[in-house]
Amino acid sequence: MDHEMKQPDKKTHRSNEDKEKLINRLKRIEGQVRGIQKMVNEDRYCVDILVQLSAINAAMKKVGLNLLEKHTHHCVRGAIEAGNGDESIEELMKVFEQFSKS
Repeated sequence: MDHEMKQPDKKTHRSNEDKEKLINRLKRIEGQVRGIQKMVNEDRYCVDILVQLSAINAAMKKVGLNLLEKHTHHCVRGAIEAGNGDESIEELMKVFEQFSKS
């Protein structure tokens, strides 16, 4: 991942409900990854592992798209309304570019 995109001084407030949903999705993905590790350990059929990898990839993209949507509706909109949307839009476009590489 491009380290230039990290913004350690920027934070986003998420509702407890949003955080809980996001954490639960990530925990499910973590469980899927552990499942794949077990499958590899057990010498499971390659196609079965590949199917699970595809499911994880789809789940990660869904999490990413959800975060992009929330970011656009909250942070980008707020920056535009405050009159400094150009920087926020440029940052968002870099994220889209990174997303399109995956």
